[in-house]
Amino acid sequence: MSVRVQLRNNYFFTKLEKTSKIKKMNIDFNKNNDGLVPAIIQDATTKNVLMLGYMNEEAFAKTQETKLVTFFSRTKNRLWTKGEESGNSLNLVDMKLDCDNDTLLIFVKPNGPTCHKGTGTCWNTENKQNYGFFSTLEDVITERVANKDTQKSYVASLFDKGINKIAQKVGEEAVETVIEAMDNNDELFLYESADLLFHYLMLLQAKGFTLKDIESELKGRHK
Repeated sequence: MSVRVQLRNNYFFTKLEKTSKIKKMNIDFNKNNDGLVPAIIQDATTKNVLMLGYMNEEAFAKTQETKLVTFFSRTKNRLWTKGEESGNSLNLVDMKLDCDNDTLLIFVKPNGPTCHKGTGTCWNTENKQNYGFFSTLEDVITERVANKDTQKSYVASLFDKGINKIAQKVGEEAVETVIEAMDNNDELFLYESADLLFHYLMLLQAKGFTLKDIESELKGRHK
């Protein structure tokens, strides 16, 4: 490393130590000739990848200082703070550096859609919370209810009987789960627990809610 580069990096890290609450990162901005490193942007809550940008030392320092994600725009050939025109900014939550010290993973709280085309991500997808297979089950329930095939679909037939019947089934499954919890058969306990959760997902939808609403309620109680 040349003396000039070393002095520049020393100045850069000194500046970061004064302005940042996030620990110093030994980022290798010199690996590429343009002095840029990729910056992967991820929603800190949903964990969805929102976009990919590039940062030089100055963009990184400004992001640290302002807590608003700033890139180096290769098109504009200047620093570009996301949302400076649209208002759809990316509020900095945290940063991580990869094992090769040349790629950043930046966790953010987005203010509005990330893509300039108005979508939640730059891959034309929604930036919504995903609960794994539980989200898949929610989608299946929604589809079965919409199709209204009461002859072939248990979900559709139960919804057709009304919310009182759905609530009754949740109560029945809850009792069976409690009974199995007091026994020593783990297999039956898990079986009844699965039945309870599935019927509870149906009850949520019958009431016009989703797991997202339950998450919000629990977050509000968290101290």
